[in-house]
Amino acid sequence: MTLTRRSSMTWLACLVAVAAGATLILTLQLVPPTDAISATRRTISEYALSEAKWVFDVAVGLIALGSVAGFATLRLRGALPAATAVFGTLWTIGLVVIVAFPKNDWAIGPSASGTVHRFASVVTFVCLPLAVLFAARAAFPAAPRRRLLARLLAVSSLGWFGIILGAIAVAAGTGARWWLLIPLGLVERGMALTELLALLALVAPVRSPAPLVTPLATHPSKVAAGGTGT
Repeated sequence: MTLTRRSSMTWLACLVAVAAGATLILTLQLVPPTDAISATRRTISEYALSEAKWVFDVAVGLIALGSVAGFATLRLRGALPAATAVFGTLWTIGLVVIVAFPKNDWAIGPSASGTVHRFASVVTFVCLPLAVLFAARAAFPAAPRRRLLARLLAVSSLGWFGIILGAIAVAAGTGARWWLLIPLGLVERGMALTELLALLALVAPVRSPAPLVTPLATHPSKVAAGGTGT
């Protein structure tokens, strides 16, 4: 199997797995009983506290597998900087930890699992944009528009996270509950969507420009004389 074919197959695996995982999470918001969970106020991990936990777990698992395929694609293309490998690994491990340690059920109270879950969520949301930023130049050395798109999506992802940090800062000075100051569910979903788009934009293949074709000389004397005209 050629390197190009392997790269194409890993890219396709990334696309299918990430798209399937995202579709499953979207479906949870559209069908009962999880359609009752507020997409504006409740975080995505709230689905894991329902009877549809297994669907949430499969969805996140698919995204993790798709991420592995995506970073493998970059490696096959020789476009995986060390920093991207580190941050990409942390992102993928963080997704696994999110599944293994469900968030707090605040009807019961805080838990060790919930603390680990929260820390893993921060790691994942921060590490993927950084992985994209560090890899953009290597992935698109001759495609500035694609490089810019990947970087804009990565910065936008960090911007969503900045909204959360801003709410925490305001709450620290006012005593308010930070998660009530913003539509947390909407912010988190916007951040997750932007990050997945950033990942796909980074690893999607670049279309090679069509080669320039030099027309053959048509004058009989030029053809006969090897193009000298003599």
